Amino acid sequence: MELLAVLAMAFYLLAAFACVHNLFNPHNQGRRYGLLAAVCALLLHGTWLVNTVVLVPGQNLSMLNVASLVSLIVAGLMTLLVTRFNVWVLMPVVYGFALLLLVADMLLPGHYTMHLETRPEVLVHITLGLMSYSLLGIACLLAILLGFLDHRLKKHKLTNLPAMPPLMTLERYLFRLIFAGVVLLTLSISSGLFFLQEMFSPGKVHKAVLTIIAWCVYVGLLWGHHRLGWRGRKVIWTSVAGSLLLTLAYFGSRFVREVLLGS
Repeated sequence: MELLAVLAMAFYLLAAFACVHNLFNPHNQGRRYGLLAAVCALLLHGTWLVNTVVLVPGQNLSMLNVASLVSLIVAGLMTLLVTRFNVWVLMPVVYGFALLLLVADMLLPGHYTMHLETRPEVLVHITLGLMSYSLLGIACLLAILLGFLDHRLKKHKLTNLPAMPPLMTLERYLFRLIFAGVVLLTLSISSGLFFLQEMFSPGKVHKAVLTIIAWCVYVGLLWGHHRLGWRGRKVIWTSVAGSLLLTLAYFGSRFVREVLLGS
C-alpha cells in the first residue's frame, strides 16, 4: 500500500509541474499530459484510501484520512472543471495540497473507527457533508483568486500574469459553486437533524453550531449578492469566513483530540 501512496505522490508532483509549465506556455499542447498524470495520481490516491479507510473492520475515519479524502475530492473536481473554468493557476496548489496530506496521512496514521455499514443514514450525512465542504472549499479558492485578480487589475498589472479567466466569468462560477455547496450543506444539516440524535450532544454540539453558523453566512452571501448586488471584497471575505467556519466545525475538535491530546 505504501507503493501506491508513493506513486500517487510522484504523479501529483508531475501534474503540478506540468500545470506550472502550461501556465507560462499557454499555447503548449502538453496540457493533456499534465491531466493524464493527475488522473493517475487520483486513481492511485483513491485506491490507497479505499484500502486504508474501507477495507478494515469498520471504517477508519481519522482526521488525516478524512482530510486526505477531502483533498482527493477537491483535486478530482478541479481536474474535471479546470478546462471549463480556466483556473490552471490554482492546480499546482490543489495537487500540492493533496500530495502533502497524503504524505502526512501515510507517515502519521491515526485511528477513529466507525461502523457505517450498520448506520446508512450516518453515511449519507457524512457524504453530503464532505461533498458540500469540498465544493465550498473550491469556491474559497476561486474567491481568493478573484481577490488577487481584482487587486492586480486595480494596480494595472494584469498584463504580467499568465492566462487567467475573465473576472465576471470567475465570479459567475464562484456563485454557482457556492449555491451547489449550500444545497448539499442544507441536506447534510437536515439529515443530521432528522437522523442523528447525538448531533447536539456535549462532545459534538460545537460542530453543529459552527456548521449552522457557516450555513447562515453562505445563505446571507447568496441573498446579499442576489438582492443587494454584493460583489468584490464582501463576497471574497464572506466566502473565506464561511470556509474557515466549516473547517473549524469539521476538523477543530478532531485536531485537538487526535493531535494535541493524542487520543
